[in-house]
Amino acid sequence: MSITITALTGAHADEVLAIYQAGIDEGNATFETTAPTWAQFDAAKLPEHRFAALDVDGKVLGWIAATKVSDRCAYAGVVEHSVYVHPAARGRGVAGRLLAALIASTETAGIWTIQSGIFPENAASLAVHAKAGFRVIGTRERIGRHHGAWRDVVLLERRSPVLG
Repeated sequence: MSITITALTGAHADEVLAIYQAGIDEGNATFETTAPTWAQFDAAKLPEHRFAALDVDGKVLGWIAATKVSDRCAYAGVVEHSVYVHPAARGRGVAGRLLAALIASTETAGIWTIQSGIFPENAASLAVHAKAGFRVIGTRERIGRHHGAWRDVVLLERRSPVLG
């Protein structure tokens, strides 16, 4: 499969939000119950650290985006990210390519830590993150309710071997 990684822009909005909603609907991607509007998504994500994976026809196969974890200067080099892949494109290396793009952009920007919280049931996401150099920090047990049930979240981070 030919995959092109490009900057994620408003031109990708409809496909990105549809992929986000598909992940939400599956139940093991996020505590969110509905995808945000494009304006909300765009305002929350760091423009220089968000990418789309496109097929040869320009269709969005997946996306990755990062947010600041804090406005405190001590955390200036730490971001949290999300990565979502269209259900029909899974198992084809899309998430790995997106993670590689994010790692490159964050290291170039001086960011030393990328973190994420993943439901323990999301084995595929945990595996692709491990392959990309993320390590499990711990588990936040029963951290939030999701569809009436308490859910755990596995905390992962990737420390830059160059910066941190």
